[in-house]
Amino acid sequence: MQLQKAIIGKKVGMTQIFDENGKVIPVTVVEAGPCVVTQKKTVETDGYEAVQLGFEDIKESKLSKPEAGHLKKAGVAAKKHLKEFKLEGAAGMNVGDEVKADTFAAGDMIDVTGITKGHGYQGVIKRHGAHRIDMTHGGGPVHRHAGSMGASSHQSRIFPGKIGAGQMGNEQVTIENLEVVKVDAELNMIVIKGAIPGPKGGIVYLKNSVKKFVRKGPATPTVSTNPQKRSARG
Repeated sequence: MQLQKAIIGKKVGMTQIFDENGKVIPVTVVEAGPCVVTQKKTVETDGYEAVQLGFEDIKESKLSKPEAGHLKKAGVAAKKHLKEFKLEGAAGMNVGDEVKADTFAAGDMIDVTGITKGHGYQGVIKRHGAHRIDMTHGGGPVHRHAGSMGASSHQSRIFPGKIGAGQMGNEQVTIENLEVVKVDAELNMIVIKGAIPGPKGGIVYLKNSVKKFVRKGPATPTVSTNPQKRSARG
């Protein structure tokens, strides 16, 4: 069984790199760690295995007394961000251990969790892609409104979950099965293929993928064997 790994990082931004074949790969750069183990939970004492990681140094005066006391008990410096990860095999980690970017390696598949960008209060068109009312024949000032939602006799109410205006974004999202393209331990940098949630500077949590997706490819050659088609002509 593969040892589970996790780390806290900060999104730097997106760029692109080229592989050995000259193919462009869109990537996201994450400043990952160094993190320190601030708490360890075991099956005997807590009923499950987990470790709490701390990331980014901060002045002790900016922490509450319970937070400062928790970190003093662990014997580690004041940290701004704390996150608990349930990891199988966490028994091999101890309080005070350091977790760096080289915990992961190129080719690892990971899940990335972050808080998406907030877009404020939005209407149903931008938030849910609702249809706009026609502008002709008395559309009036309500062409971007949600329209009628509940019939008068039945159902006489709006069911929970009905689309409507409200806050857009600013919610926790996990993107699964992203590939680690490059790791630089000296710069505390992990380069991930594709996009991850959150704005630049946002805190993200990296962990081994929970699911294993099998990328399906064509079972037979894509070149046609039909002599009447261009692909089969010499």
